[in-house]
Amino acid sequence: MNDHVILDASTLSGWRKSSYSGAEAGSCVEIQDNHPSGIPVRDSKTPHGPAVVFPPADWSSFVTALKDGKFPA
Repeated sequence: MNDHVILDASTLSGWRKSSYSGAEAGSCVEIQDNHPSGIPVRDSKTPHGPAVVFPPADWSSFVTALKDGKFPA
């Protein structure tokens, strides 16, 4: 298995929905805390689909850029 992809994200427990996800059903990003390889991220519409694992520093930089408005809608 590649360290950057988890082929079946449902094998992990403890997923949490992003507080910035929309109220509409199915438009959510979920992350899993305390994974030894980094921060797994998945699409909540496909819980048995893949998750991409980001290094913690990269994920932190991405979240900071989002909060700073660097990715306007």
